[in-house]
Amino acid sequence: MVGPTRPQFVLFGSSVVQMSYNVGGWGAILTDLYARKADVILRGYSGWNSRLALQVLDRVFPKGAAVQPTLVIVYFGGNDATKTHPSGKGAHVPLPEYVENMRKIALHLKSLSENIRIIFLSSPPVNEERVREIFGNALDDQARTNEGCLKYTEALIELGQQLDIKVIDLYTAIRQKDGWAKACFIDGIHFSSEGSKIVVKEILKVLKDAEWEPSLYWLSMPAEFPEDSPYYVVGPDGETTLNVTDHVCTWQKEWVNI
Repeated sequence: MVGPTRPQFVLFGSSVVQMSYNVGGWGAILTDLYARKADVILRGYSGWNSRLALQVLDRVFPKGAAVQPTLVIVYFGGNDATKTHPSGKGAHVPLPEYVENMRKIALHLKSLSENIRIIFLSSPPVNEERVREIFGNALDDQARTNEGCLKYTEALIELGQQLDIKVIDLYTAIRQKDGWAKACFIDGIHFSSEGSKIVVKEILKVLKDAEWEPSLYWLSMPAEFPEDSPYYVVGPDGETTLNVTDHVCTWQKEWVNI
């Protein structure tokens, strides 16, 4: 561990999380926004469902760790919501078990620290036509459908209300964009840069509006060490030409007015 210790934001989930560090991915965007403010840690595992996540939860989030996360953003559901394969194999997890798994994940995370914050991401919709174009008939027996994603989303939202955990309804948020089916995915399932921007906006809305002390909204958090360096470029008057407002870079300005 390098020091000083910054707050840790952990992204925990399946391939939607693992691929979030791709260029333009939502994890990469968050890492950029929270530079010098929080360490965004990727714990994404392609192909996982809530059942497998629960089996290794103590290893990913050990209770005895010297430093516990400040924020955990959890995404499981898309794989769980796939249809049951006739062989009994595959990623599908029945809805009641999925809800119970997510409940156990939430309770474990809450037990790590009284100050930990948790956000659940629901299953986004899918472009079923695009999935078939890429995978052909290979997934027919275990297809991921919008009908299934919606059912698992609704169940997760209800669970969040029961546990007082914030749930971001990605199913609805993605579908609000015109032409979402083509614009928001690279393969019908995983987010394009456009889809990732929607995910980031929804996360930032929650962090900005949450009555959490201290605030975890990126513009409200202090930077590690003063942001103004005595070695910035000096102007003709002998004064530095940059100040703290310049640390919102050009490519970050779209995230200021969330």
